[in-house]
Amino acid sequence: MTAAACRLYLITPPVLSDLNAFAHQLERALDAGDVAVLQLRLKGAGDDEILGTASKLCPLVQSRGIAFLLNDRPDLAAKAGCDGVHVGQEDASYAEARRLMGRDAIVGVTCHDSRHLAMEAGEAGADYVAFGAFFPTSTKEAKTRTNPEILEWWASATVVPSVAIGGITPENCAPLVRAGADFLAVSSGVWGHPDGPAAGVMAMNAAMRAAAED
Repeated sequence: MTAAACRLYLITPPVLSDLNAFAHQLERALDAGDVAVLQLRLKGAGDDEILGTASKLCPLVQSRGIAFLLNDRPDLAAKAGCDGVHVGQEDASYAEARRLMGRDAIVGVTCHDSRHLAMEAGEAGADYVAFGAFFPTSTKEAKTRTNPEILEWWASATVVPSVAIGGITPENCAPLVRAGADFLAVSSGVWGHPDGPAAGVMAMNAAMRAAAED
């Protein structure tokens, strides 16, 4: 897959203190530029909060033709009508996630910096594999650090899409795009943008386009 195909995979902040205000902010961000995926990631939230948040945000996202994924919990993702789920190595297995979500859902798998885990996930049928962290991140504690070489290797080895994650911003994303990442997973690089999330989405898309044209 060529660098020009790289798209934005947006991850929500880990805590949403005012859901209604965030929903309006999210709509403006999604309308500001190309977003392929929105992942709802609420660390430490209870089941009812996750389901309530998903029921509020999912229609806003899906109505724009954007895939709505839930982090960690395939059981809740299936119940909430999400398009898919993202599972880490310490969450439900890929097989369990697929069983709960069905064959048509998106199931992505965190593979950290491991080529072995990525090959296992791809061979099992994962819709994408996620590598990282590529840069220091304040959003979550990264268990591993990796570099763009793993994206180059993956792009040459398989057609399964790759997601790059970890501290990605408009200023540092170019090497990942050029290495062949299919998606860039971004959280604070958008929500923490000094001019607001909509500007963050525009800046990420502009940076990805510029990198693809280099």
